[in-house]
Parts: sequence; structure tokens; C-alpha cells
Amino acid sequence: MATLVLSVIGDDRAGLVNALADVISAHGGNWERSQLAELAGKFAGIVVVGVPDERSDELAAALQPLAGLLEVAIHPGLQSKPAPAAGQVQIDLIGNDHPGIVRDVSGVLASHGLSIERLLTETREAPMAGGLLFEAHLTAPLAADHDLVALQSDLEHLASEILVDISLAAG
Repeated sequence: MATLVLSVIGDDRAGLVNALADVISAHGGNWERSQLAELAGKFAGIVVVGVPDERSDELAAALQPLAGLLEVAIHPGLQSKPAPAAGQVQIDLIGNDHPGIVRDVSGVLASHGLSIERLLTETREAPMAGGLLFEAHLTAPLAADHDLVALQSDLEHLASEILVDISLAAG
């Protein structure tokens, strides 16, 4: 069984997911996992598809005519799954929006050898204060021997530098 990772983007409108699902199903594919969203008038996301090895080229060719609806880029997925992490860390952040927040937080995580598994961000109007608030929620796999105290200390130091509230929870 082949694993394909599809990245998709197109102008947001009704029926996009159905058009993609129809092609995947018609060519023996199984929609396994996805993250899709409307962002700035575009519908974009990632879909992981399992497909019999002998049908993966056929599916890839069938996805290309969707360019009128969705641009689809096809990437081979890993055949073996990475070893499961001992746990994970959840980081939540909120503060006045300004350039560099994602860079700064991801830099701290990278310096600790952590890879972001999921990152959700948004900006919204700040109630009563005016301006925009930036909010982020991320998770990262965590080894059993990871120094959470050092990570928390580095994130707290960063929060005071860039004037945001950051909370960390490990599980």
C-alpha cells in the first residue's frame, strides 16, 4: 500500500472536498487523515491517502484535472511510521500581534530539538483594547527524558521579551 500526501489549494467554494474525495475513491484510494481550512478566501490543506501500489500512478494522474478547482501537489509519504514519542507538549500563546512571534517560538522549540506536530494560529480583534491579538496553539512530541523545566524557562523568558502570554502543558 502506498501513502500519498496531497497538498491542495483553490478558491473557496462549495464542493471542493467532494470533488477531491470522488477522485480518491474512484481510484481505490482511502482518505486517511486531513487538515483543511478556508484562509483568506482560499481553501487549502493536506490530505493523507492510502492507495494500492498498482493504482498510485493512476490516482496521481486523475488528480491533475482538478486544477480547475484545486491545485493538487502529490508527495510520497513515509512507508514506515516514526517511533511514538513518550508524550507531548501543548503550548498556547496569546498577545498583541506583531511580526516574528512564530519565528521566535519555533526557534525556542528548535533549540530544544522539538519538532512541531501541529500549529494553529489566528489573529482577531482585541476586545476593548483595539488592535489585533495573535493566538497560537501548538503541539510537539516529547521524549521521556526531555528537560521540561529548561523549556518552560526559555519560553517564559521569550514571553517577557515579546510581551505575550505563553502556557505549557505536558502529557
